[in-house]
Amino acid sequence: MSQYYVGINIVFAWEAKDHNGEDGYAITYPDGYVAWSPKDVFEAAYLPMGEGNDNTVTAKMVDEFTGVVIDRYKATSLPDGKTTLVANEMISGFMEYGLSSCVDPNNYDQSLGTELAIKKIKDVAWKMLGFVIQWGKYGINTKIGLNKEDSK
Repeated sequence: MSQYYVGINIVFAWEAKDHNGEDGYAITYPDGYVAWSPKDVFEAAYLPMGEGNDNTVTAKMVDEFTGVVIDRYKATSLPDGKTTLVANEMISGFMEYGLSSCVDPNNYDQSLGTELAIKKIKDVAWKMLGFVIQWGKYGINTKIGLNKEDSK
């Protein structure tokens, strides 16, 4: 059966030019296979984890993934006068939303509400990136995966 597959892996890479002088990355895959990728293709597929790190989510990764540090979010005060909704587009294009509310509209502060909602968005990103790293480092455990008969 032909179908699409999605996979995640952690690779070791460094900037390198190909034989024509094109900018890109030399890549070593977990099985030792070495390849080269054009810069734009590689950077669209991989998030830097930091030098010497192959198993930890960092605050820098979360900030880069959420794009919050470059204002990739939109904060809105809702009509109830006490709730802030923040919409954030992650660098993957995935949208995440954070809400914060106070009890009394007289105590409402949109900047504080925005800060609290962004924290919730970042908390989700920590979990998402942890999931991705777990998958990239250890792969998929087919012993607990889908029953092959159920996937037909």
